[in-house]
Amino acid sequence: MLEIDGVQAGYGRSLVLHGVSLSVPANGVAAVMGHNGAGKSTLLRVAIGLLKPRTGAVRLAGEDITRLAPHERVARGMAYVPQGQQCFPHLTTLENLRLIADSRPDGRAAIDSALDLFPALRALLGRRAGLLSGGQRQQLAIARALITSPTLLLLDEPTEGIQPSVVAEIEQTILALTERGGLSVLLVEQHVGFALRAAERYYVLESGRVTSSGEGGADAEHSVRSALAV
Repeated sequence: MLEIDGVQAGYGRSLVLHGVSLSVPANGVAAVMGHNGAGKSTLLRVAIGLLKPRTGAVRLAGEDITRLAPHERVARGMAYVPQGQQCFPHLTTLENLRLIADSRPDGRAAIDSALDLFPALRALLGRRAGLLSGGQRQQLAIARALITSPTLLLLDEPTEGIQPSVVAEIEQTILALTERGGLSVLLVEQHVGFALRAAERYYVLESGRVTSSGEGGADAEHSVRSALAV
């Protein structure tokens, strides 16, 4: 679904990614792990078009999208949930969802579908998003992205700073979405167990380079933890 091929990217004179290559399987999950500063968020910014690579290519379903703007990538089926449980804090949960849904002809149905995935949000529709817990805001952020009916979802640290019970719900939702087909996920994550349970493929990023990769699953945990310990 997504190919990142030999990408170099950075900010100003600083190069953050040094020839990174990876792929996201169709209807599956690829996980990118690494310590803070490894370049994981920069990689997602390149994927969604917020940062142009200096060299290399980004391809979506075989199409070269390297020079496309973010809104053009969204129109092709990409959705991005950045780090930090982002929402509009002074708007209610429902108003946050409507900001995305009202521009769609199937907006009401899209909201209902997103709420079916995160049913805990139904009781919070009238509450201001700024008053939600971190886990609830993260569910809201993912629900908003799913309203666009993406074929590729980019998730940046979705479990950061949230309680284990919500981590489990997010994991189950991601697995359910990919199992029913039509959605691929590029997951940036530091929670190794969660990432490997969700992912078909994993990549370990260190100082802007892929230092380890392989098939996901519990059998890969030792290899990943060893790579992260270096």
